[in-house]
Amino acid sequence: MRAEEFWQVFSPADDAKPGVFDGFYPAALPDGRMLRLPFRAVPGGESGLASLIINQASFAVMRGLTALLAEKLASFVPEIVVGLPTLGLTVASAVAEALGHGRYVAAGTSRKFWYDDALSVAMSSVTTPDAKRLYLDPRLLPLLEGKRVVLIDDVLSTGKSILAGIELLRRIGVQPVAIGAVMLQSERWKAALPADAPPVVGVLSTPLLKRVGSGWVVA
Repeated sequence: MRAEEFWQVFSPADDAKPGVFDGFYPAALPDGRMLRLPFRAVPGGESGLASLIINQASFAVMRGLTALLAEKLASFVPEIVVGLPTLGLTVASAVAEALGHGRYVAAGTSRKFWYDDALSVAMSSVTTPDAKRLYLDPRLLPLLEGKRVVLIDDVLSTGKSILAGIELLRRIGVQPVAIGAVMLQSERWKAALPADAPPVVGVLSTPLLKRVGSGWVVA
């Protein structure tokens, strides 16, 4: 597949279970369909990951994935959704709307002059390793205090971004009732989360991969 063709359509399930993946990784959806994902080599080694960039997906795929995530999160009865930058904001806004909410809360990495540094934590991710700071707008705290909060990112990979989100909410005394992500990218994120972390809900699960010749196998 050409690069611009990824993330544009859902495909029927493919029963074949090849030992070596070549061209794309077939990520399975809960309803049996699949989404073809490209491979991304992890810098400095022969390992790789299946990639999803939600703001490059077609509207149909984005709506489908966020609707499935909202369906999974509905049982937690969330009152407000908090999204993490950057692409977690795209997911969070769509999930909040699918849940019937009138708005959501966006955390950000851009410090406005009225922000409080006490409401910030260091943040990095697998795609943006340079540390930034994650902020909450103090004027939005009444939307979160005492509420059932769901914390959302687009992808959970190393777990660093979602851990920063948990720590930021803890600074205002909020423990999320659930964490949501469109894709759980390998299981490395599990080691980063605290023992008392809330349940994690995802739509797609993809493994850590290893390069073999021109293809990839599950590591």
